[in-house]
Amino acid sequence: MNLFYISSFILIFLALIGLGVSNFLIFQNLSFFLEYKFYGVNSADFVMVFLLDWKSTIFLSTVLFISGVVVLYSKSYMASDLNSVRFLFLVILFVLSMILMIVSPNLISILLGWDGLGLISYCLVIYYQNVKSYNAGMLTILSNRVGDAAILLSIAWMLNYGSWNFYLYLDFMDKDNMMSYIGVLVILAAMTKSAQVPFSAWLPAAMAAPTPVSALVHSSTLVTAGVYLLIRFSPLLENSYLFKCLMMIGVLTMFVSGLGANFEYDLKKIIALSTLSQLGLMMCILGAGFSNLAFFHLLTHAFFKSLLFLCAGILIHSFGDMQDIRYMGNSVKFMPLTCGIFNVANMALCGLPFLAGFYSKDLILEINLMTSLNALSFFLCYLSTGLTVCYSVRIFYWSFISEFNFLTLINLHDEDWTMIAGMGVLLALSIAGGAGLIWLIIPIMEVVYLPMYLKFLVVGVILAGLVLGILVNYFYLLSTFRVQLKFLDFIGGIWFLPHLATYGVNGGALKMGEKFKSVLDLGWTEELIVLNLERNSRKFMSFYQVMHMNNLKIYTLIFVSWIFLVIMIYISLV
Repeated sequence: MNLFYISSFILIFLALIGLGVSNFLIFQNLSFFLEYKFYGVNSADFVMVFLLDWKSTIFLSTVLFISGVVVLYSKSYMASDLNSVRFLFLVILFVLSMILMIVSPNLISILLGWDGLGLISYCLVIYYQNVKSYNAGMLTILSNRVGDAAILLSIAWMLNYGSWNFYLYLDFMDKDNMMSYIGVLVILAAMTKSAQVPFSAWLPAAMAAPTPVSALVHSSTLVTAGVYLLIRFSPLLENSYLFKCLMMIGVLTMFVSGLGANFEYDLKKIIALSTLSQLGLMMCILGAGFSNLAFFHLLTHAFFKSLLFLCAGILIHSFGDMQDIRYMGNSVKFMPLTCGIFNVANMALCGLPFLAGFYSKDLILEINLMTSLNALSFFLCYLSTGLTVCYSVRIFYWSFISEFNFLTLINLHDEDWTMIAGMGVLLALSIAGGAGLIWLIIPIMEVVYLPMYLKFLVVGVILAGLVLGILVNYFYLLSTFRVQLKFLDFIGGIWFLPHLATYGVNGGALKMGEKFKSVLDLGWTEELIVLNLERNSRKFMSFYQVMHMNNLKIYTLIFVSWIFLVIMIYISLV
């Protein structure tokens, strides 16, 4: 089991090296373009290309650091699992696929990492090997296959440029009309990987994976790959009609997921919908043309979101693998350290000053006020921010301060120090990570000129979400009967997207199969064609079998007949 400690140490060490390299590249304003040639045939060279600039290295260090913490946490979390070494190897392969995707300025090598993420995420989602996991894994991989097909098509379109190294001609490719086709395909690929509407159904379903995997997937790896790809392509697509459409899709995703989280009771699914909401926010500001700001929020979000999942894992372990928040009351008396860390991460998610989430979320919302955002997008963006606070208050109430609703005989306690150590490091980054990153990523800050009431609008939205969360829980407790209305199912189920992604895709095929079965297998077709063929075949087979069984007599008879025929012909001729 020491493999976990060794892997964690190596990942964290590489992350620190990556952080040092990123600082050097930022301050020296450098980028390294590395090319390794495997072999060449005549004029065709088989090469592997790597791009090391400040974006790739700082994102690389974030991914490696969070992976190291998650592997350390998994040492204790997966201790009783029989296949923990297999789990470790899958996580390492997952991280390697993400690394390959991050450092690739070439669509071919991006596809290798992109497909690796999709395949290994399927293996991790079905890790527990039950029907729910298999269904979730199939939904996950098939949704991601849409994006893989889009990447393959964009590779085919890029043949027109003579090279797949899109990084080399970012400056003039945007003036080409053909770029719009590639832009549509790249945005489609990013929407599937980052689970934007209408591809959102797989993200909550992927919660069937072990909790450390969820912490890794939802913070810095799988779901952020789509946002990172669009950040790389943003010089080509900025100020285009495609990015304006992407901004609307991001705002809609924010609103749908934020509303759904307020009607969900599965702890991991609430945090997953929270991830979906933050991805929508990144897509929104990316569509507005602020790629560095989207990248900044991508990094700060990774710290507190991974911490939220690690705390949720301890809660789920302590409550005997129960994920329903209605059974988790009053845990703050039994697990004060875990609950305290969980609440700090929750406040960072809400954008409370001056935690990590505040520096990116507040800046994004203020920049949105200065852009030409339409009224609907503006309203949904700020409403979704309020809904974030609302479901955070809801988690806090049901998990920590409500009445204890679980079994009478239960041993609730903070987990061992292996788990707490990794969470402590992420806690420090969730508090101070935003302040440190803003100096690196946005060293020269442009002044955001806004009136006083707009400056305090973000704080007002946070307070309004807090009040709304308290009122929702209060009225829920006052109600004597709770009818599950279809409308609430509609809101909590991400607007029927899970049904559309499952029954909507395969429902028609299954119904057609049922009709074919009733017509062909159970109707007159079988009687007229299949059974008649069977009867006739039996008759012919029996006849041929008789022929073969009596072959000696038949051959003798044929021989005698031929002799008799020859004699008759000879007599007639003479």
